[in-house]
Order: sequence, then structure tokens, then C-alpha cells
Amino acid sequence: MITQKMITLVNEQIKAEYESAYIYLSMSAYFQESNLKGMAHWMKKQAQEEVEHAEKFMEYLYDRGARVELLEIAKPAKDFDGPLAVFKEALKHEQYVTARINKMMDLAKEEKDYASQSLLTWYVDEQVEEEANADEIVKKLEFVGGSNSSIYLLDKELAQR
Repeated sequence: MITQKMITLVNEQIKAEYESAYIYLSMSAYFQESNLKGMAHWMKKQAQEEVEHAEKFMEYLYDRGARVELLEIAKPAKDFDGPLAVFKEALKHEQYVTARINKMMDLAKEEKDYASQSLLTWYVDEQVEEEANADEIVKKLEFVGGSNSSIYLLDKELAQR
């Protein structure tokens, strides 16, 4: 049986996943307007992944006989100070999501909720990948500095996602 505390945290995480998607769509729009279509594509794919994460949480609640409650999401930022700032913000956001997942895992362990632990293990592993991907791009952007030609090449690379 899933507890109300866990149901509440899962519903809040569904909100966080949809907010993540909205944030990444805003970043994608920024890159699109900046004519960095590869980076825009990367962020759009990231947004799609976040929607899938939210839906996975929703299915879990349905499977446990719990109610999904869609909470209000915030309007994301729309202006950024270049590609490095965007990807630093993306990394910071993924670290925030990781902390939320860890909090949920702590509760699942405390409550001996093995089903939630099983689900959350997937998310723990996913967050390692999410942070590593964003961090790699941040490091590349830091390495190339303000070199337009290098940013152009990175944009081409990110279009392959």
C-alpha cells in the first residue's frame, strides 16, 4: 500500500517533471531564436524526455490505485545570457531534480515501500545520466569560450541527439 505522503511526493514530482519540460522548451525557443538549431533540438528532446518521466510517475500512481493530481506549473524564464548560461542552468536544474528524487527514495526506504524503491531506482540511475550529459556540454562550452566557430561545431554535434 502506498502512503499519502508518497502519493503527495509523487504528484509533486509529476509537477516538477512537467515544469522541467516547460523549462527545456523555453531554452529550446531561446536557441531557435539564436539560430542555434542543434542546441534547440537537444533541448526539445530533453523536454520530451521529461514528459515521459512525468507519465511514468502517473502510470505508477494509477497502478497503485492512487489519484494523480496535476498541480500548477510555473512560467519558465525566456531570456538567457548565451549557450553556456543555458546549459549551466540546465545542469543546476537536473541537480535540483536529483535532490527531489533522493528525497522520495529516502521516504520509500523509511516506509519500507519496496515498490516505490524499485521505481525510484530507475530515476536515480536516470539522473546520473541527465547530470552527466548536461555537465559534459557545460565543460565543452567552458573549454571553447566565446569561439563562434567552436559553438557552431558544438551546435552541429548536439543536432545529432
